[in-house]
Amino acid sequence: MKTLFGTGVALITPFTPNLKIDVEALKRVVHYQIEHGVDYLVVLGTTGESVTLSKAEKELVIQTVIDANAGRLPLVLGIGGNNTQAVIDELQEMNLESFAAILSVSPMYNKPTQEGIYQHFAALAKVSPKPIILYNVPGRTASNLLPSTVIRLANDFANIVAIKEAAGDLVQAMRMIDGTPDHFLVISGDDMIALPMVLAGGAGVISVIGEGFPREFSKMIRLGLERRVDEAYAIHYKLAPAIDYIFAEGNPAGIKAVFHKLGICNDAVRLPLVGISKELREKIDQFVDTF
Repeated sequence: MKTLFGTGVALITPFTPNLKIDVEALKRVVHYQIEHGVDYLVVLGTTGESVTLSKAEKELVIQTVIDANAGRLPLVLGIGGNNTQAVIDELQEMNLESFAAILSVSPMYNKPTQEGIYQHFAALAKVSPKPIILYNVPGRTASNLLPSTVIRLANDFANIVAIKEAAGDLVQAMRMIDGTPDHFLVISGDDMIALPMVLAGGAGVISVIGEGFPREFSKMIRLGLERRVDEAYAIHYKLAPAIDYIFAEGNPAGIKAVFHKLGICNDAVRLPLVGISKELREKIDQFVDTF
């Protein structure tokens, strides 16, 4: 899966002020990524507020991204949940022709055991027409996909090809990198430790901050993959304050504020999310102005 090396970005879903899908703004977001050097696009992930979208809205987002991308970059689609059969049904019913892979989050809320997590992804792997990227984000799911389970899945299913690892634990990520087969990719899902993970042997990142600053962040990851450490870390430390800012009051409210400042789209989010505070907005605006 060489198409998954480098910088992927988790696309936002722009809304109009009355919270309808802003199709033209979404096209601008896609063009902005492509024109500034990212390697692939992730559609309907957490950052895309997928849990607040209807089936029809999801279809609109997918088609808009496919059309705007026009085959220029590989696409990854988020399909996951905590009802295994419902995820299976979605995998079997959806037209996935335009996508290189599926990003599937570890089941949330149910808090399955490691065996339950293994069996969930085993069931998906047996029916998925596309390669699967596991997604571990314990801060949202309330359960941690442990290295031993990742290694087991990677060895047992050839179509489980990667993990987006967003536990924020570099040691855990290193154990995944060390223990999985050579073809399996460990992709950072945490912007602040993306570069250290790459230098430890990771394949790149699926980023949030990279969406707002695609040229600089994708260059940093590229330099990391080339082992040009000092140059890469110079960019990392320049971007680090913005990484803190965009997550300070929740994702994607922070990154949408960046896009608003850039003049690309509105910063509206759907409940239960709310917009960022005036104080945080001032910090983000100042960073964008002076970056």
